[in-house]
Amino acid sequence: MKELTPRQIVRELDRYIVGQQAAKKSVAIAMRNRWRRLQVPDQLREEIMPNNIILIGTTGVGKTEIARRLAMLANAPFIKVEASKFTEVGYVGRDVESIVRDLTEVSVGIVRHEREAEVEEKASELANERLLDILFPVDDTPKPALVEDGDADHVEELRARHQRTREKLRERLEEGDYEDHLVEIKTHTDSTPILQVMGPFGMDDVTMNLQEMLGNVLPKKRRTQKTTVAEGRKILASEEASKLIDMEEVIREALQRVEEMGIVFIDELDKIAGEHATSGPDVSREGVQRDILPIVEGSSVVTKYGVVRTEHILFLAAGAFHVSKPSDLIPELQGRFPIRVEMDDLTRKDFVKILTHPRNALIKQYTALLSTEGVDLKFDKAAINEVARVAYDVNMSTENIGARRLHTILTTLLEDVLFDQPEDKTKQIIITKQLVHDKVEAISKDQDLSRYIL
Repeated sequence: MKELTPRQIVRELDRYIVGQQAAKKSVAIAMRNRWRRLQVPDQLREEIMPNNIILIGTTGVGKTEIARRLAMLANAPFIKVEASKFTEVGYVGRDVESIVRDLTEVSVGIVRHEREAEVEEKASELANERLLDILFPVDDTPKPALVEDGDADHVEELRARHQRTREKLRERLEEGDYEDHLVEIKTHTDSTPILQVMGPFGMDDVTMNLQEMLGNVLPKKRRTQKTTVAEGRKILASEEASKLIDMEEVIREALQRVEEMGIVFIDELDKIAGEHATSGPDVSREGVQRDILPIVEGSSVVTKYGVVRTEHILFLAAGAFHVSKPSDLIPELQGRFPIRVEMDDLTRKDFVKILTHPRNALIKQYTALLSTEGVDLKFDKAAINEVARVAYDVNMSTENIGARRLHTILTTLLEDVLFDQPEDKTKQIIITKQLVHDKVEAISKDQDLSRYIL
């Protein structure tokens, strides 16, 4: 993160997300402040809290994508959750502390993957040795008769011959001569039974603890499976890498990353805001807010890897807030999200940019997909403008689903092309404005039909 200034963060986000400069600027500052906080003296560092952000805007304008790309830039533990999936303590459903437990699991996975990458070369060497033992078992033990006769020179010669043979076979194995050979490999498997503890609430920890205790008591089973040398090397290398890394050190690093760098994206925050209900499915809305509050405010959550403090986890929340508004949240929760950014609705020009500019632009995706069939797909400029116009008009006349409308229009537009390949021998397809008009114009004008198709 030291190399990424706020301007550079925005520049990186611009490669994938069109517009929304205010939102990008806010999250870039919040991310840079995390690095700045780690540089201040220890006694002050604990007092600097993250600036949690609420992104307000209609669906499909880039709220989730901003959070996802931000986490990838920072290489930080990141999790996306939907506020509507959680229930107040006492109701059937997920409790909010599972957010922190899931985030910790993600962090352990990231650190473990990094440590395995560091020992990848050594693990691959050990995997090759095990494959060599499986493919070419060599008995290096001198025959008892030879030992008794005292023929030490002959015994040494046999060992040297075996070693030379093994070295030649190792060279051929490393050169890939045996990649398609079938071998039987034995691997350790977890013998712990899958447990599901049923209870009214908060039983996740009980399940985890029981499985962990049983895992330590029950012996590891060995499973034999038949596979190719190439696949077997991957399996064995993964097993050897697990032996080489220090899991206690991995867990310590993972817990620190969660506490100092973790990012939680809470989507659909507006679904738990609104007028308090006395019965029905909305009864726990305010209760969910009150359960989320201590997590955002700062508390200690017990996970199977240890206790995680949440004071410095960055929380990004998002919601359309069509029916409700941020002020409908309980005041205490509002105070924990001091920054609010209103996302811009997408214009026709934005749709044109979304189709062409980002690295993962939709037109680039479909062009790459059809290139696998040997087809060169091209869109002329007028066709792109027409797709953008239709998407904008349909959003305005029906539900506004933002950039997601482009997915449905392009799927409708290219349906026949995608279906006919590779039987159709056409090697170049040019999408014109007239073709777009013929395919989707009639549907877009029929509002009832467009609700179901576009």
